[in-house]
Amino acid sequence: MTTSQEGPVLSPREERRRLVQSLRRRPAGTVLPQPRGALSASVIPALQGAAHPLPGHADVARADPYGEDLQLALYILYEMHYRGFEGVDDHLEWNAGLLGLRGILEDRFLTALRKDTPHGRSVDDALADLLVEPVGDDGTSVTHFLRNEGQLWHLREYAAVRSLYHLKEADPHAWVIPRLRGRAKAAMVAVEYDEFGAGHAEDIHAQLFADLMADLGLDTTYGHYVDVAPAEGLATVNLMSLFGLHRVLRGALVGHFAFVEVTSSPGSRRLAEAMRRTGAGPAAERFYAEHVEADAVHEQVVRHEVIGGLLADEPALAPDVAFGVEATGVLEERLGNRLLGAWRDNRTALRTPLPDLSSS
Repeated sequence: MTTSQEGPVLSPREERRRLVQSLRRRPAGTVLPQPRGALSASVIPALQGAAHPLPGHADVARADPYGEDLQLALYILYEMHYRGFEGVDDHLEWNAGLLGLRGILEDRFLTALRKDTPHGRSVDDALADLLVEPVGDDGTSVTHFLRNEGQLWHLREYAAVRSLYHLKEADPHAWVIPRLRGRAKAAMVAVEYDEFGAGHAEDIHAQLFADLMADLGLDTTYGHYVDVAPAEGLATVNLMSLFGLHRVLRGALVGHFAFVEVTSSPGSRRLAEAMRRTGAGPAAERFYAEHVEADAVHEQVVRHEVIGGLLADEPALAPDVAFGVEATGVLEERLGNRLLGAWRDNRTALRTPLPDLSSS
């Protein structure tokens, strides 16, 4: 860095960093979202300290397992294990009543997933379709749409929905590390080390996604877009927390991680092209460009070392690994249908549209 009479002359990298910081609001914590039904309307006041009765089995049984209300209630309860909420006592993370409700919600969600997921397939069978390159070359996937005809507003909506995960990228998968051993643990830690920036805070993937959002004129505050995200988007994030917070589902979390890494490289290539074509900005393009080569390597490590090591130690977990792959595919397809169905009708896929870029 050099100086002039007007002050220091900043490098382009430093200018970019300061711009991103200026766009990022820093509240004391994530604000509790607005309720979407009876379940979430009961959870929110309970977290705020109100003496409010919590739903029971019968109430949850009437709810759509993939619906807005159940998925938001589950998302809120899971967030207590991540960063919590502004004005909410952190001790409520382990409140017995809330944990009991979370278990009922999880059972409803998990039962639906098992019902809607193919049974009896091997891990190799579950991964086989994903290993065809490029994935979805018929052009029907979200990433194909964004690469070929997506506009900037489509990319902004996509980033807003994905921010619920990417601003905590790799955190849910870290839950599995103490539940693995030997070869599987060493390989999982190696991949996670890359996800967390290989020791460099500015290269943590969650930070790179915040930089992407700043390029797109989006608010980079953690959890900012939960109120506009549809149930299909919440469900993809909830799945990771469901698998990650239960040791018994460690195989399913490894399967989920495998799905993410196998599909990431070709999808990221298309998204990098979409960012470049629309002039989204260098940080927006960089996030996906970084994932093209890195995740091609990660895919091999996850398939051969994480899955291979886990099943060498615990072969009985093979059905759970396959379930994790398949369940991820079910929810990603639901989200893709939601996004493409709206965009092809030239309407927002979010619950409410984002502010215009000029007013962001």
